[in-house]
Amino acid sequence: MSSLAVSQAEPVAGSRPGTAQGRPPLRRRIALIPTLTLLLGAIYCLLPVAWVVIAATKSGRELFSTFTFLPGTGFADNFQDLSAYRDGVYWSWMGNSALYAGLGALLSTCVSAFSGYALAIYRFRGRETIFNVLLAGVLMPPVILAIPQYLLLAKADLTDSYLSVLLPQILSPYGVYLARIYAAAAVPADVVEAGRMDGASEWRIFTRVALPMMIPGMVTVFLFQFVAIWNNFLLPYIMLSDDERFPITLGLFTLLEQGANTPALYTLVITGAFLAVLPLVALFLVIQRFWSLDLLSGAVKS
Repeated sequence: MSSLAVSQAEPVAGSRPGTAQGRPPLRRRIALIPTLTLLLGAIYCLLPVAWVVIAATKSGRELFSTFTFLPGTGFADNFQDLSAYRDGVYWSWMGNSALYAGLGALLSTCVSAFSGYALAIYRFRGRETIFNVLLAGVLMPPVILAIPQYLLLAKADLTDSYLSVLLPQILSPYGVYLARIYAAAAVPADVVEAGRMDGASEWRIFTRVALPMMIPGMVTVFLFQFVAIWNNFLLPYIMLSDDERFPITLGLFTLLEQGANTPALYTLVITGAFLAVLPLVALFLVIQRFWSLDLLSGAVKS
């Protein structure tokens, strides 16, 4: 009788004490909630992208008459029509965006690297005040600065030019903030002092010792700035009036406005939006390897 009671009290093989047989524990079920939340968020973000990719393959007739996520047969014609529209003005817009985003992100990254390194390594009066002002700039929406920037550039007679879009993008408060935080964490003070004791100049220490350590962070700054400038709409909309200087965002907006009277242009807008995403995807794939670099590799190689 006692042995029967003991055998009934023993847990079933494959189950944990205190849980029902075959039922996952409560902790495991709770741990699934963040995963499901991230999965729903990913679906929410990727669904519009999937729609653009599929809609770009449809002709004007298929766009409004077929199932939303059913691929079409008109991508080649859409691509040819888009390239022929106004003698290829779309590719001029793409080139302008590449110029604004590439050069602007590169200059902004350089300024952020210099400023962030100086704020992290050097001790001088007013350093924390400058950093706090930068934090205020991070919290300030860009729309607030657009009109003052336009008025300043109008005084300098620089509106409706490439510089009117490039110059406001060079100084990025968030880029400087990120570079300062990254430099403080990635560049040991002992390494900087060792360079000084060896007789290296401050510029040589920065370029040969500190900068290689900061490469992963600077790649992140470059990527953020490139995407922000590539997707920027408000600043070019305010600064530019000549559509030959439009970036891709503003050019597609003008096409969309014309599509209200000419529905055939909708397919060009969708195809253009799909092609405009490809450079960003390619950029992510090309530079992602820099994020895996060892933070101390620069000091070891120097």
